[in-house]
Amino acid sequence: MDLITLEKVELRATADLHCHLRQDAMMHLVTPYIEKGGCDTALVMPNLQPPITQISQVVAYHEALSQIAPGVKFLMTLYLHPTVTPDVIAAAAQSKIIYGVKLYPAGVTTNSHDGVLDIEQYYPVFEAMQAHDLVLNLHGETPDAEVLKAEAAFVPTLHKLHAAFPRLRIVLEHVSTANGVEAVRQCGPTVAATITAHHLFMTTENAEQDVHCFCKPIAKTLEDRIALLRAAVDGSGRFFFGSDSAPHPVQSKEQTNTAAGCFTQGWVTVLVVDALRQAVEMGWISNHDIAQKTLEGFLSTYGREFYKIADPSDSSKRRIRLEKSDEIIPKSIVSSDGKIEVVPYRRGERVMSLSWIDRP
Repeated sequence: MDLITLEKVELRATADLHCHLRQDAMMHLVTPYIEKGGCDTALVMPNLQPPITQISQVVAYHEALSQIAPGVKFLMTLYLHPTVTPDVIAAAAQSKIIYGVKLYPAGVTTNSHDGVLDIEQYYPVFEAMQAHDLVLNLHGETPDAEVLKAEAAFVPTLHKLHAAFPRLRIVLEHVSTANGVEAVRQCGPTVAATITAHHLFMTTENAEQDVHCFCKPIAKTLEDRIALLRAAVDGSGRFFFGSDSAPHPVQSKEQTNTAAGCFTQGWVTVLVVDALRQAVEMGWISNHDIAQKTLEGFLSTYGREFYKIADPSDSSKRRIRLEKSDEIIPKSIVSSDGKIEVVPYRRGERVMSLSWIDRP
């Protein structure tokens, strides 16, 4: 696939296997952007206020999201917390809507103050997850480490968990370093990682220059960025797409204590394609690395296979079409009452257009 000269391409719908849809008015503003971004499946993070720690909360949240975007298959998660016991895991596995449990080290990111202090405390929970085949979703950073070394500092924990629970499916979320990529490759096939669109574009310098590029994990070095780009097209099935789209009101992003997160939801698919195109132009990857099967694998197939979910586009025959255009990412999106404004990542940039199509 020649991305440099690409005018149009038809793809399977994207599966976004890590996104933040928030709650209340913000939820109503950003959730419709899932389909705008070319996604028909979304794994939803549980770090609300209060965090989603009970199955009844998950059910209510799932119903609210499904009412806003009935064309999306929402995969729900629980927030790892002392109230999440092995019995709760057994019930979650029977719910048919809960696919994972998110482990946040305490204080590591937005709304993580109720997170984990002692991982071994949860070994009985992980044993139950392994038995019931739920996924452990890891925010893989050590809170007290230097920010650029926080992911590397977490790698021994990943290896320790995998050794203790070799049949437990584990996802190192939003991997951001070459070290993290290699750590996943060193594990068995039950360990995978998500890669975001914005980490395929950025280095630390971008986050330092623009508050709307600041995220956690923070973008790292050029070497790390190239490692992520290469992992995205390596065809191993161990790396798949998760946007980590994380909307914040513009005031929270532009204050002194900047909120961490990039809002990419409405443009995730076209952003990934553009990041890979840029990588080809720079010589970091080649067109030979990017067959259509490989691109669809990263954006859609690999993640669905890891989560053992049926692909809705197989039955509905709906796919997406990307075309070269003059579409511009807006400078902001605003709620209908004007009270909430969110600035998208790469605002003002030209991108390919995306439309949904029906196959005969």
